[in-house]
Amino acid sequence: MKTAQIEPESRLKAEIDAGKLENYFSQYHHVIVAYSGGVDSALLAYAAHRVLGDRMVAVLADSPSLSRREYRCALDFARIHGIPLEIIRTQELKDPHYQRNQGDRCYYCKQALFKQIKEFRKQLEGSINDSFWPIVYGTNRDDLRDYRPGIQAAHEASILAPYLKLGFDKRTIRAICGYYRLDIAAKPAMPCMASRIAYGQEVTAEKLNQVEQAEDFLYDLGLRVLRVRHHGDTARIEIPPQDFGLLLENREKITEKLHALGLVYVALDLDGFKSGSLNAVLQKRKTSN
Repeated sequence: MKTAQIEPESRLKAEIDAGKLENYFSQYHHVIVAYSGGVDSALLAYAAHRVLGDRMVAVLADSPSLSRREYRCALDFARIHGIPLEIIRTQELKDPHYQRNQGDRCYYCKQALFKQIKEFRKQLEGSINDSFWPIVYGTNRDDLRDYRPGIQAAHEASILAPYLKLGFDKRTIRAICGYYRLDIAAKPAMPCMASRIAYGQEVTAEKLNQVEQAEDFLYDLGLRVLRVRHHGDTARIEIPPQDFGLLLENREKITEKLHALGLVYVALDLDGFKSGSLNAVLQKRKTSN
């Protein structure tokens, strides 16, 4: 992956913002970063490690909703940059609230995540006398524009949000990554696999596996920005319109693969890729009520 290039004036601003982020972490003696390997949490882990060294730890939650591709990327980033990493196993699939996959699914996912991280924190604080390990996560200003019930779970668990405190949006975060010459600067957003399953459709390990294998297949064909939305028997593929040609060139391969995964219908969304597109259904319900 190529490192994003930025203009001198933009680089100066990114340098200033990077300094703000490092100053944020300098106020703490220890810190835990809720880490997924995505751009937002990876930058938090990197900056915290620059300031605190081994007095920080990134905690990665491994579950069926995290694709193996993203899992490997998260491990690689931590290893390359020497970031202390702890892997925990979350059990959100056992939570009936999560399984039902209503509009608040993300709330229960984050609730389970932060509960597990707090259990891990007890171990740290028990092994080091008179130490407090605040927990931070990577939500940013742009997230406030979308429906993100996980933010409520973070607030209830007293999880800190450095980017909100500093007023950083996604563009600022990517610019700082570019300033540090991190290869994640241009990495596409990649939410958990459960976000591909239409609301009201039960989240199961089988469906998560279907989505992951379908997206891996498309990725291997050369598509980079993509989602395979799971609507029961139907797979709805979202990619940028400029990539329609590549997909149609491989139409037969794609339909054969997705049918083999157990999906009866395979559709291309003519609206193209849109992050969080399944939330449109929630907005429609809200408007009609």
